[in-house]
Amino acid sequence: MDSRRPPLAPAFRTLPQYLRHWAEATPDRRAFTFVDHPAPDSRGVHRTLTWRRLDTRVRAVAARLAEEAGPGARVALLCPQGLEYVTGFLAALTAGLVAVPLYPPGLPGQDDRLTAVLADARPAVILTTSRHLEQVSELGDRVVAVDQVPDAAASDLEPVAGEIAYLQYTSGSTRTPAGVEIGHANVVANARQALTAYGADAHPVTCVGWLPLYHDMGLVLSVAAPVVRGLLSVLMDPVAFLHEPARWLRLLSTHPRALSAAPNFAYDYCASAVTDAQKERLRLDGVFALINGSEPVRPTTADRFQAAFAEQGLAAGTHCPSYGLAEATVFVSAAAPGQPLRRFALDRDALAEGKALPARPDDPRAVLLAGCGAPAGQRIRIADPLSQAVLSEGEVGEIQVRGPNVGRGYWNHEEQSRRVFGADGWLRTGDLGTVLEGQLLVTGRLKDLIVVDGRNHYPQDVEATVQDTHPALRRDRLAAFGVAGGSGERVVVVAEHARTTGLAEIDVPALVRAVRAAVSARHGLRLADVVVVAPGTVPRTSSGKVSRALTRERYLAGAYAVDGAA
Repeated sequence: MDSRRPPLAPAFRTLPQYLRHWAEATPDRRAFTFVDHPAPDSRGVHRTLTWRRLDTRVRAVAARLAEEAGPGARVALLCPQGLEYVTGFLAALTAGLVAVPLYPPGLPGQDDRLTAVLADARPAVILTTSRHLEQVSELGDRVVAVDQVPDAAASDLEPVAGEIAYLQYTSGSTRTPAGVEIGHANVVANARQALTAYGADAHPVTCVGWLPLYHDMGLVLSVAAPVVRGLLSVLMDPVAFLHEPARWLRLLSTHPRALSAAPNFAYDYCASAVTDAQKERLRLDGVFALINGSEPVRPTTADRFQAAFAEQGLAAGTHCPSYGLAEATVFVSAAAPGQPLRRFALDRDALAEGKALPARPDDPRAVLLAGCGAPAGQRIRIADPLSQAVLSEGEVGEIQVRGPNVGRGYWNHEEQSRRVFGADGWLRTGDLGTVLEGQLLVTGRLKDLIVVDGRNHYPQDVEATVQDTHPALRRDRLAAFGVAGGSGERVVVVAEHARTTGLAEIDVPALVRAVRAAVSARHGLRLADVVVVAPGTVPRTSSGKVSRALTRERYLAGAYAVDGAA
C-alpha cells in the first residue's frame, strides 16, 4: 500500500540504515520513480522501485562491490540519470566505500573535467550501466554495470561505514574541481536541515527533480532527503528538461505537494519557452515549494515565472530563494515556502563600498536582490575577507558557515582545506553577502569581483544589465569579467545571441553601442570589449552555471575573435 504520509523514522547515522528501515517498515511504498523520454514527443515512460525492491538491488550491487574493493576505496559513478544511479550510490555507501558521483563520458564540454576528477580521485572501481559499459571500460580496469548484477547476489551484510560517504567535486566555476569529503553525518544532517527549512519534515511532499545527481543539490534533494524521510522521489533527465521544459511542469502537476529545485535560468527558460497549448493541461495549484538556487536569484525571474503560470494555479508563495555550496554538503539557507518573496533594493554605490543601504525600488541604479532566508540547524556570519573580523548587519563581507553539515575538507588538498575549512570551525565560502532583517543576501563571488579604479563591481550585476539591453541576447548565457590592462583592470563582456536569431541578422555595432550605454549609465563602467558569440559558446560548469574563469581564459587566448566583436 502506498499511503502519502510516511511514518517517522528513528535517527540513524547513515543513509543505508534509513534505507533498510524503510524497506522493513514500508516495503511496498514507492521509493524512486524515473520518468524516461525516449522520443521527442514522448510524454514519459515511468519506472519505479519500491523500498523493498530498492533495498534488494542495493544489497546485490553492494555485495558485488565488496568483491572488487575494500572499505574506504573510491567508487566512481559513471551512470546516466536514473534508478541505476540511485542504486549504485547507495550500494557504494552500504559496502563501506566512498562514492564519487560523476557522469558517463560524452557530456558536452565536460570530458576534460571527468578526466581530471578521475585522476584526482583514483577510484578502485567504476559503476556504470550496460549501455555505457564499452565506453567506460576504457577509463578503468574494474568496471561494474549496475543493471547486470543479479538480485541473487544480494546478501544480508550489515551496512559498514567509515567516516567519508562520498566525494562531492565542486563544479569548477572559479577553480579546478576539488573533491569535498562529505561524511555520513554531514549528508544526514544536511538532508534533515533541508527538510526542516522547506517544511518537509512535518508535511508529506513528493520530491520532483531533473537536476543531475552528480550535482550537490540534485543528490541531496532527490536522493538523500527522500531516503532520510521515506519520501517518493520522481526523477527525470536534465536533457529531457532542456529539450522540453514543460515536461518538468507536467511532473509537478501530477504529483501532490511537489517539492523541486532548479537554478535561476530554468525559471526564465520555462516562462519564455512553455507554450500556451502546453499550459492548458497544467495544474500547478498543488506545488508545495520551488527552490531557486545555485546562481544569483533574481527577483525579476521569480516575477516572470509567477506571471507566466498564475493561471495554472501556481501560488505566489511557492518560490523559495536559497543559498548553498558543495563544501557545506549543499544546503545553507532558504526562504520558507508560503511566504511572499523578500526583495531588497540597495544603493549601488554604497554596495560597491561594502554597505547595504536601501534605495528606491524604481531607481534604475538600484541593485535588486532576493532574500535567501535564514539557516536551519547551522550558523552563518559575515566576516571581513582579509582580517576575518565579524561584520555587523548591513555590512558586506564573506559568508562563513558553521554546522554539522560542513564537509571534512578537500580530498588530497591539505593546504586548500586549511585555508577554506579553517581551524576555527568556520567554513570560508568565498561568497560575498550580508544580512538584512534576518535575511541572507548573496551579492557575488569574491574571486569574480571586478575592481576598477578602486571600486567593486559584481559581474552578475553587470550581466543582468547587459541581458536586458537587447532581445537578441540570450538570458543567463553571458559573462562579465576583468582583464589586466595598461592602466588597470579592463572590463569585458562575452554574450551569446539567442538561438532564434542568427548572428548575420543582428546589427552587432548597434547592439554593442546599446550595451555600452546601458552599462555606463547604470554602473559608471566603460566596457573595453563586447563580444557576441554563438549559442553554446560561453562555457558552463558541470552544474550549469556560466564559468567566468574559463570564459576569461578563452577570451585571452583569442577563442572569440572571429565570432562578433566591437
